[in-house]
Amino acid sequence: MQYLFTLALLIITLNTADAQTTETAIPATSGTSVIWGKVDGVTIEGLVQGPSGANTDLQVACVFEYTEGDIFNSPPALPANLNGMVHLDEALNGIITELRKTGKFKGHAFETLLITPPVGMLPSKKLLLIGLGDRNKFGPDMMITIGSVAMSEALRLGVTNYAFASDLKDAGIDSPTALVAQNVVLGSFEAYRTQQLLKDKKLSDYKPLAKISLLAGPTFYMEAGKGIKEAIVELNK
Repeated sequence: MQYLFTLALLIITLNTADAQTTETAIPATSGTSVIWGKVDGVTIEGLVQGPSGANTDLQVACVFEYTEGDIFNSPPALPANLNGMVHLDEALNGIITELRKTGKFKGHAFETLLITPPVGMLPSKKLLLIGLGDRNKFGPDMMITIGSVAMSEALRLGVTNYAFASDLKDAGIDSPTALVAQNVVLGSFEAYRTQQLLKDKKLSDYKPLAKISLLAGPTFYMEAGKGIKEAIVELNK
């Protein structure tokens, strides 16, 4: 009887674990969002959305140095129907690929380019491209500086909210999702706190930020959230 009881308990436990795994594996639908927390009064949101669909003052998107067809070749790039960078390029009538292919935006590490699309072309008012450099040299620590660059540019532009898309998966980079998201948040607030310090000393003047939305695909949404929450805890110590 003791053996049968133990066996039954084991089966129940395994079934419960399988159910939990299945539940967490279900992709979130587009538009799903959650507020992960706040840092220095700034709301940090997780949003299942591509950079062509987020309604925000400023959309930030990241690209590597150009290689022929890099965002379209699948694999390693995500399939076109799931690829946020492909959708963004299409919404802008191919200008991102044209800029990259002709070398007008080389995508060197931390290089930036600001695009102001006509009203109605994108939900976002402005688009900031940030270069990630050579894809073969990418490491997740780089996203700390990328996050810092994004925040610095957002404050310089005077926006009150912006959305950030790393687009690493779109480019076919098998990056650690949680760590990347964590580093983006940490880098963002390094820059924000630098400006706070300068403002306290009357050496800077910026419009306080209200919200950052970190974009993620349906299958990477919850994993990104783990890293975001870790960063919030660390920053709020």
